[in-house]
Amino acid sequence: MRINISIISIALALFGMQGAFAQNRAEISVGYFYEWPMPFQYARVKGIYEEEMGVKINWVKFDTGAAMSAAMAADAIQIAVSQGGPTFAVATSAGQDLNMVDIAVSYSENEGCVIREELGIDKSNAAELVGKRVAVPLGNAAHYSFLSQLEHVGVNVADMIVVDMAPAEGAAALSQGSIDMACGWGGAFERMKEHGDVLMTGAEKEAAGILIFDATTTTESFATEDSELLARFLEVTAEANTMWNSGDHITEMLPVIAKDAGMDEEDAAQALSRMDFPTITEQLSPKWFGGGVQKYLTKVAAIFAEAGSIPKALPSYDHTINTGPLEAAGEI
Repeated sequence: MRINISIISIALALFGMQGAFAQNRAEISVGYFYEWPMPFQYARVKGIYEEEMGVKINWVKFDTGAAMSAAMAADAIQIAVSQGGPTFAVATSAGQDLNMVDIAVSYSENEGCVIREELGIDKSNAAELVGKRVAVPLGNAAHYSFLSQLEHVGVNVADMIVVDMAPAEGAAALSQGSIDMACGWGGAFERMKEHGDVLMTGAEKEAAGILIFDATTTTESFATEDSELLARFLEVTAEANTMWNSGDHITEMLPVIAKDAGMDEEDAAQALSRMDFPTITEQLSPKWFGGGVQKYLTKVAAIFAEAGSIPKALPSYDHTINTGPLEAAGEI
């Protein structure tokens, strides 16, 4: 099972031809996920980012983190919100100059793999997954989680039929019975659970050392040339997270976030209840950018390389972490 990284290679070539935008640009483009409710969307809808940053922002919806990587390589977007750590590892392993600048969300309970109910398979008899068809969005957090869960329950990924599908497509295929197991996140994950049971719960994954988080990522050139603009972006994001985490603004924020995510309020509230949005101080701690993320990326890349999903892992991913803009955001 190999990730097709040709789209990244093509985009890298396009990026080299186009070059980066000049510093102090008048507008930027930011990628984010549909059906993935987060506090930043309140600030997005209310125009707070534009007000604080002084630039026009084009918001672009994506289905997968791999598509975000390709878009950044082509300079079609400059910032990706909530890109999976594994997706980031895949792109940087392929030679893309990306920086991870913020921990967007931790969500072990808000993603997973669901097995079609009528099969009667769970982790206790997971060996029966051999030969079954599974829908997985390749090269992202769900893919890493899938590989790690299979390893934990003792199933060789080579013994399954893996189909690359975005979460929404996987949920639809599972409901139609054309797929035996589907992996994904957010609203699509909730729909998957209507037709089966999870292979491992979030608590079980964390106990097994399977951490799931998304990051805010950007191109190295943007982080360097527009560091102040990036810091402003991260500061607005942090303020939106603080509002949500306080619990005092949920009534105000939830309807806005749910509508922007294309979800009803109940589903959005359920998804958000299983998400954690760390503060800037927490992000700079040893658990995250103080060493934890660097070790995580090395582990993820090693798993992908062993599975044949990437040609090889880098010796270290320390150089891909840029905490300068986040530190500056904390001082604004």
